[in-house]
Amino acid sequence: MRKIKFAIMLALAIVPFFAQAQLPSVKVENRKGEVVNTASLVDGKTPMIISFWAVTCKPCIRELDAINDAMPDWLDEAAFRVVAISTDDSRFSAQARAWVEGHGWSDFTVLFDKNQEFMRAMNVSYTPQVFVVDKNGKVVYSHTGYTPGSEQELIDVIKKLK
Repeated sequence: MRKIKFAIMLALAIVPFFAQAQLPSVKVENRKGEVVNTASLVDGKTPMIISFWAVTCKPCIRELDAINDAMPDWLDEAAFRVVAISTDDSRFSAQARAWVEGHGWSDFTVLFDKNQEFMRAMNVSYTPQVFVVDKNGKVVYSHTGYTPGSEQELIDVIKKLK
């Protein structure tokens, strides 16, 4: 019983942290291999969905494919961007780059966090981990794991940010 109460208290403590957290400043690579600062993702105009994924994570791929499929319809409802952060280390980096092209994620901003520094800065333990970040860089929503249909929560949160 104590373990359950502790888990509930811990979960309640984490939720407000994410609700107030600001997007951290970490250096990662873009598709061209150029170093980019994650803080530069904040543009003051549009919110974003940030998804941490890996080539070995089947739920990650299914979730990003579902977002990609729904994105044209969602963009009719609200302006937003999708940032897909590969957490694959240098051994799988080339495979991750090929995966992006093969899955047609051309509308996504894809970044490669080979040293998992951004992943640690965002307190990500498991993939898929998805965040919704408002136009000012504040994390307003987060979930871990993927169940088909759960991607709808993302656009629902984005629409509330208008």
